[in-house]
Amino acid sequence: MDQDKFIFCLEAVEDVEIETTTQTLENLEELAFNQGITSIHKTCDTIEGLEESLQALLYDDHNFKDYEIIYLVMPGGANSICLNNYYYSFEEIAELFEGKLKGKILHFANTKLVDLTLDEAQYFLDVTGASAVSGYGTTNTQFSSQTLDNVFFNLCQDEDDLRTIVEDLHHKQYAMCKLLDFRLYY
Repeated sequence: MDQDKFIFCLEAVEDVEIETTTQTLENLEELAFNQGITSIHKTCDTIEGLEESLQALLYDDHNFKDYEIIYLVMPGGANSICLNNYYYSFEEIAELFEGKLKGKILHFANTKLVDLTLDEAQYFLDVTGASAVSGYGTTNTQFSSQTLDNVFFNLCQDEDDLRTIVEDLHHKQYAMCKLLDFRLYY
């Protein structure tokens, strides 16, 4: 396993001043322990906090090139994220990340629906430089996407070809992919 690829997770919380161990953090710790996939977990409660966390990663972390996946765990709609009851469109997020995600996969947990038109997806990829945007076509509250997220992250460690990753993901977890409607735009 190539252990030089990391995950940077930004999770929306109600208040960053209140320290809490979230299910996402526990999952990432388990992923590191069981599969050796290193990650950084940060919380944010505002768009400024999101931007600040990304800026710190970009300019202060000398291993940024090793972060293959930017994992966003936050609520929102088909074409938006929600922080502190404010909605930000994918276009606004693209401008926030302009040119900063070269070669990265931006992956959303199923706390938010990812339903982009081809034009919206292409705009986001062109503006940010990301290699892909992935997530789920359903916000199924009965099933967390964490299990499928973990399989996806593991496949990304071993494979660089996005088509192969998606094919392998569907082969290994077909029922979950269909249930959560896994999507990847590249």
